[in-house]
Amino acid sequence: MTSKSAQVHAADIHFSLKRRMLGFVLACILVAATALGVNAYRSALHDADAMFDLHLQQMAHSLRGGVPLGLGFDDGDREGYDLFVQIWGPDGTPMFRSARSALPPRAVLGFSDAKVDGRRFRVYSLQTPMQTVQIAQDMDAREARARAIALRATWPMALMAPLLMLAVGWIITRSLAPVERMRRNVAQRADDDLSPLSEEGLPDEVRPLVQELNLLFGRVSSAFEAQKNFVADAAHELRSPLTALKLQAEALRRAGDQGSRETAIARLQGGIERAIHLVGQLLQLARQEAGETVNTVPRGPVPLDELVTQCVGAALPQAQARGIDLGVAHADAGAVAQGDASALRTLLGNLVDNAVKYAPQGGQVDVSLRAGNGAGAGPMLEVEDNGPGIPEEERERAFDRFYRLGERNGSAEGSGLGLAIVRAIAQQHGAQVLLDRSQRLGGLRVTVRFAPAAVAPPA
Repeated sequence: MTSKSAQVHAADIHFSLKRRMLGFVLACILVAATALGVNAYRSALHDADAMFDLHLQQMAHSLRGGVPLGLGFDDGDREGYDLFVQIWGPDGTPMFRSARSALPPRAVLGFSDAKVDGRRFRVYSLQTPMQTVQIAQDMDAREARARAIALRATWPMALMAPLLMLAVGWIITRSLAPVERMRRNVAQRADDDLSPLSEEGLPDEVRPLVQELNLLFGRVSSAFEAQKNFVADAAHELRSPLTALKLQAEALRRAGDQGSRETAIARLQGGIERAIHLVGQLLQLARQEAGETVNTVPRGPVPLDELVTQCVGAALPQAQARGIDLGVAHADAGAVAQGDASALRTLLGNLVDNAVKYAPQGGQVDVSLRAGNGAGAGPMLEVEDNGPGIPEEERERAFDRFYRLGERNGSAEGSGLGLAIVRAIAQQHGAQVLLDRSQRLGGLRVTVRFAPAAVAPPA
């Protein structure tokens, strides 16, 4: 129960390919832009810090010879850098000090950090034989300027990320436009419109899907057309036996004596049997053609020698009733075909039934089976009779539904479906059906050649 509900829940899950692609790509852009922005910000802070240290060092070296006139460090905040300077003589006597400076009285050579009266300073000290120079910068002002520089470095990324997202969204929308156009095309189609879909402008990833859909449309269209023709032919063919049954029932009702009544009953029973036979063959043909369309025939190894024995045995009563010599002329043991045993039994049964039906009274029907020997040779079934045969110009038409050869041969029996059923089953099994003249018996010879090595046809 849980598994079924999980399957139903999974089947109900829907998603938009466009939204999913946009979501993933835009999320990647956002993450990448954030990572790049953070990295650029930190790199800019580090570079600004190094630049300010270098500036302090250069300023200290420039003051080794004393404070130049007009430098003006007494006003503090020189050019907005908040620089403070102290200079001592060789004996430690103060030589210069910024007016608002609160630097420590002792210098630590090189770079150091100091905190005076709650203010943080970055200090660089330099000692020469003539003097000691100490220069410092307010850390709060320094960090504020460093952040401003870092923010200016990240602005391009912050501006480009939304533009890149818009560009990617437009590209994805344009790329999926053929799919949306195809969806609208299919949605606007009529129920009976199975014409191929246009492949113009489709991307390579979608084109195989559309090609498979077109192949499916072609198969469905062929199936519909075959079904329509079949229904029309079946309706036409059933009209005659049903009319005959009606007339025979009317004759039975009008029969005055017992003899007439018995004759009418016999004719009615014969008409019913022919109608049953016709309906049975119609159902067989419909089933075989449906199996060929959807390719759902179960397949397995079928021993053909056993099949020949069964079909010949089933037809013996009918053959004996007409005095026909029905038998197996030759049968190789071990001949096997891949397919459906029931369908192959129907195939051989129809061939034997046709041969017995069209063979003359007291005639002969032989069935042969040969296994495939050598490369490229598959099992072969043959059914021969000494009947009138089929003229060469009519052999291809003999496979058409409801084409009665008996009408030409002076026989009204048959529904004209036997060979149509045989060909439908043979096509299902990748076999070939050939009609020619029997050299030995003089009548018709039907040959069914199966695929080499009993290989089933491709799906």
